[in-house]
Amino acid sequence: MALRFLYRTPPGRVLLKLLVVKPVSRCAGRILNSRPTRVFIRGFVKRNKINMAEYPRVKYRSFNDFFTREVNMDYRPFPENDCDVAAPCDGKLTAYPITASGVFNIKNSVYTISDLLEDKELASDFIDGVCMIFRLTPDDYHRYYYIDDGEILAQKRIKGKLHAVRPIAQRRYNVFSRNAREYTVMQTRNFGKVVQMEVGALFVGRISNNDSVQSFKRGDEKGMFQFGGSTVIMLFQKGAITPDNKIFENTLNDKETIVRMGYIVGEKAKG
Repeated sequence: MALRFLYRTPPGRVLLKLLVVKPVSRCAGRILNSRPTRVFIRGFVKRNKINMAEYPRVKYRSFNDFFTREVNMDYRPFPENDCDVAAPCDGKLTAYPITASGVFNIKNSVYTISDLLEDKELASDFIDGVCMIFRLTPDDYHRYYYIDDGEILAQKRIKGKLHAVRPIAQRRYNVFSRNAREYTVMQTRNFGKVVQMEVGALFVGRISNNDSVQSFKRGDEKGMFQFGGSTVIMLFQKGAITPDNKIFENTLNDKETIVRMGYIVGEKAKG
């Protein structure tokens, strides 16, 4: 109801211009880091049907401490076969082929890889490849991981707004190209050059990446989102992977595929 007001009414869009700037998000983040906000945890768990048996029993210092909680990894195992492509996070997944012109379409919005990355040379490496978008919602686990062994080639932070990443916002704005985002270019052992991008969203305090590492192992934690809906985008080069056909089919039918971190979403391309 609130997002419908913000994105579909003239007064809401005026208010939206104030809400999507970072100072407002930082202010919300400071509030949610305070001890009194612990009172919101129980209602949040009940409302979003979160299975707390999947998480260690600890006393959270604030609502944001709860929101960024660590899962018991027995509930998010990575597949044993290294050639399986695992989801880097929980989320609602859609997958898109990247055209020869570097374009993919989401809910009637046209995106270009060069706009997304703000790097035309890097974007050319992903022509005819695959873009996977994992949209996280409040019920999801909000940490994300590396899907393979590899090395970091480059990292980039892009300033931007903080629109919601829900479909109602995507229909009006190219949110992934407009929102604040960070990405890592990786050379992976099984899937070649891969980009993993984290996109901020409305009321996300910040994207917290573990930037100090130069190499990583499959299943290592890459970072976390503070409170709010968020998105992880994965870019794969042409011929690197074969996505699960069901995911493409659901995407064509305007459906998201619900996955959890570690779920198999594709495989290394044969040949």
